[in-house]
Amino acid sequence: MSWKEAAEPVLTRMPAVRRPTGHVPFRRKLGWSAGVLVLYFFLTNVGIYGMGEGQDIFGQFRTILAGEQGSLMQVGIGPIVTASIVLQLLGGAGLLGLDTESNPRDQAIYQGLQKMLVIVMTALTALPMVFAGFLQPDPAVAAALGLSVTALGWIMFLQIFIGGCLILYMDEVISKWGVGSGIGLFIIAGVSQRLIGGFIAWSGLDAGYIGFFPRWFGILTGRIEIGSPLTRSGLVDLFLGPGELLALITTVVIFAVVVYAESVRVEIPLSHARVKGARGRFPVKLIYASVLPMILVRALQANVQFMGRILNAQWANMPPWVGTYAGTEGGFAEPTGGLFYYLAPIYQPEDWMWWLGETTAAPWQIMVRVSVDLTFMVIGGAIFAIFWVETTGMGPRATAEQIQRSGMQIPGFRQSPGVTEKVLERYIPQVTVIGGALVGLLAVLANMLGAIGGVDGIGLLLTVSITYKLYEEIAEEQMMEMHPMMRQMFG
Repeated sequence: MSWKEAAEPVLTRMPAVRRPTGHVPFRRKLGWSAGVLVLYFFLTNVGIYGMGEGQDIFGQFRTILAGEQGSLMQVGIGPIVTASIVLQLLGGAGLLGLDTESNPRDQAIYQGLQKMLVIVMTALTALPMVFAGFLQPDPAVAAALGLSVTALGWIMFLQIFIGGCLILYMDEVISKWGVGSGIGLFIIAGVSQRLIGGFIAWSGLDAGYIGFFPRWFGILTGRIEIGSPLTRSGLVDLFLGPGELLALITTVVIFAVVVYAESVRVEIPLSHARVKGARGRFPVKLIYASVLPMILVRALQANVQFMGRILNAQWANMPPWVGTYAGTEGGFAEPTGGLFYYLAPIYQPEDWMWWLGETTAAPWQIMVRVSVDLTFMVIGGAIFAIFWVETTGMGPRATAEQIQRSGMQIPGFRQSPGVTEKVLERYIPQVTVIGGALVGLLAVLANMLGAIGGVDGIGLLLTVSITYKLYEEIAEEQMMEMHPMMRQMFG
């Protein structure tokens, strides 16, 4: 008996959101998406009952893993992304033996396996958060309930686990009944919240962090003092200090570059085999695999740093070559040396601009760290882009079959999936690798230069790209709503 036959009774019976049996009107799709988004924001403001002090173990990765520290959305989309990494690696190595393109039974098994893996990853992520000391139960609450601190810890674990499962099914609701994907909407929500706060947050000119525009109001009115732009310290204040001009420039440039890259494409002409004069084009975009595969790359780095912080908390005499940690900047321990330091991504300009005096690392250590981060992101972006294209039905073969089913063909070529596949193989693999590497490079540069609101480079790229694709999908839905024949043609 194969593993598929043994696991099928369990995997095909996993709880799932029912698919719509017919066409879902566009307004209803928007309603489902908006409702789930409101629920997501509500859950990010519901705290974990019984929690005392806590550290955000995800740290700077929070912008791409969504969720909120200390809330029911503590784990964010981390388990979903980690499960996708595992399945893509297993599928890419051919170890699953599942035909997810044409076999409905294998498709159901794959979806059930992914759901089961997400639930397991949610538990494995929540356990060390509670029982490794990162989220500490409040002894006063435990005494009031007449429970031990350990029992209260299990109650906290159960809350985090339920929140992780809710994210899984909220994503499924949007994927089947809404517009776009839940993961994309959650990332947009979190990053947009940080961006808006980074621009307009106001906490008083003499207290705490304020946004870009209030800070410049204070600079222009003389309430916030900066040095002369003609001096070195003045330039630092203007571009990296209170002025934050470098972050503004980086944010605007990244927006412009991603929108431009989304519009760069190779268009393959198509014509209908039976309807004379019916023509179209199949676009192969520069960022063909989208920016979403970069979530997998950053999530892999997040899991590595997650492991490093667990070892630092539990291993009293951890060798310095493995990792050294200092302080709790931002609510979590920062690696300052060892293997985990070099594997940590660059978060902000202060991490590599040693001449500012914000880091104690030697220049050669910083260069090694930058080189590792750049290599990891560029090569990892290309590899995961290839996996993403093959596992989501965007490869040459799946695309050729889709074109064949729609009745279209490439003019001058025989109407055959094999022939169309060979033509697509001239473009899709090369563009996928180039686009994945380009996105990885942009992400590292955005992190090195910084962005408004302390947004991670990948978070900024994801927000722009997902918003652009959401706009295209909404436009397509409106077109099909106005012309039902288009919906029948494209299935």
